[in-house]
Parts: sequence; structure tokens; C-alpha cells
Amino acid sequence: MSIGFIGAGNMAGAIIRGIVGSGYAPAARILAYDPHAPTLDALVEQTGIVPVAGNPEVIAADTTVVLAVKPQVIPRVMEEVAAQIVAARPLVISIAAGTPIQSLERWLGPEQPIVRAMPNVNAQVRQAVTAVAGNGATTPEQLATAKAIFTSVGEVVELDESLFRAFAALAGSSPAWTFLYIDALARGGVAAGMPKALALQIAAKAVAGSAALLADGGAHPWELIDQVSSPAGTTIAGLTVLEEKGLSSAVLGAVAATMRREEMIARKNRPPRRPRNRPEIP
Repeated sequence: MSIGFIGAGNMAGAIIRGIVGSGYAPAARILAYDPHAPTLDALVEQTGIVPVAGNPEVIAADTTVVLAVKPQVIPRVMEEVAAQIVAARPLVISIAAGTPIQSLERWLGPEQPIVRAMPNVNAQVRQAVTAVAGNGATTPEQLATAKAIFTSVGEVVELDESLFRAFAALAGSSPAWTFLYIDALARGGVAAGMPKALALQIAAKAVAGSAALLADGGAHPWELIDQVSSPAGTTIAGLTVLEEKGLSSAVLGAVAATMRREEMIARKNRPPRRPRNRPEIP
């Protein structure tokens, strides 16, 4: 079996490097096409994968096809390759944001095995968390294949697709908010006289360690907060300011706003019920 990537941008590159680096599949069994030749050339040079001349060359019956393009590009890609996918019936994995399985089924039919996956930017350091969901045509073996691919860049959770909008906020968008928080912490250190590079290093390590403690210890966040917050101490003084400034409500609002925008993108990019160029399905 080969793995073919339609699109070779940042996320595809991170996944490919994870696949090769983890040993899940050798570079010689990974095909990729991207219309931006310098992007594809750089990835080929880094990883040794096989470049191809166009999207149709990625698709074969024994190839798992990863749609790694922007959601607004999906209609054009489907017009180009839908007939070939229907004929070959490979496993299709889509990482296109705001593109539900139902939208892809309108192009390919419900008989086409499709897995929707949502990795996050931490795939670049193989610390991603990825949600996956398969349609009714996806076999357990095919879902296992999808999970194995994304396990090469971090952890994988199987999730009902109805929860993908929430996952997009909790895992997809939250790294940006976390980077903002880390930078704010570091700027606090700079204000106290610490060099910015050192302040960033300390803040990033503190956040990473806190996340590891929460993930591995099984304690509730407030239990850990109480452990750090001594009566009339420094931590509770800072915590009180964060709550007065509305940190919790701001994060809740950010999650809700992210979910609303994801829904808008999904509606905007939803194909017609009977796309003009959709092939006949035997």
C-alpha cells in the first residue's frame, strides 16, 4: 500500500515527516503533488518521497489518498479527480477544515470510504492530537490505517463528527491562543528585567510541564490550582486578577466564536446536492 498526498503544504509536510520518521511507511511509498513546485521540491528534498506531476497520479486502488488542501480548493480538486476515485475506491482521508464527510459524499457517493481527520499544528513536533471519524463505507481496517498515519505525529481520538466543531476550537485553534498566553507571560518577565528569549523559554517550559502534569496525573484542574495557591500568597493574587479580567469567559467566548466560524466555512464550501461534474456511480 502507498500513501498519496494531494497537497504538500505545512500540515501535509508535518504528517509526511512523521510517517517517514516513525517508520510507519518508507519515503518510497509516499506520493505527493502540489501545484506550488517549490513547496513540493523542498519536501521531496527533505524526506525523499516521490513527487508526481498531477493530482490524478496520486490515486490508485492500493493507495490511501490524503486530501491535504484548503477547503476552498476541494471543489476544484473533486471536479478533477472524483471519477478516478470512484473507479479506484481507495481510502480517502480529508484534513480539509470545514469540510464534513457529507460534503465529500456528495462528490464521491456514500459507497466511498472516507475518513475525516483534524490534526493540529503540533504535528510539526509530533505532539499533535488528531480527531478522526469514518463514514458508513469505511471498514475497521481502513479506520485503523487512518489512525496509524496520524499516530505518527501524536495522539489520535476517534470522535463523532458532530463534535468536530468543538474539537476545532479545543485542539485546532487553541495552540494560537496558548502561544498568545505564553508570549504574555514572557512579556511580564521582560517588564521585570528578564531577557525576552529567556522569558519565553521559561514560560514555554512552565506551560508544557503544567499540561503534562494535568494529562498524566488524573487530577482536576482546580485541584492543581489549589495545590499552587497558598492562602494570601502570590499565586492567588495573580489568579484573582485573571478572573477579574475575565480570562475564563474570554476563553469560552473564543471557543464559541471558533465553532461559529467553522460552521460558516462548512456552509460556504458545501457543494450542490447534485454537482454537475459528479461521475455516475455504478
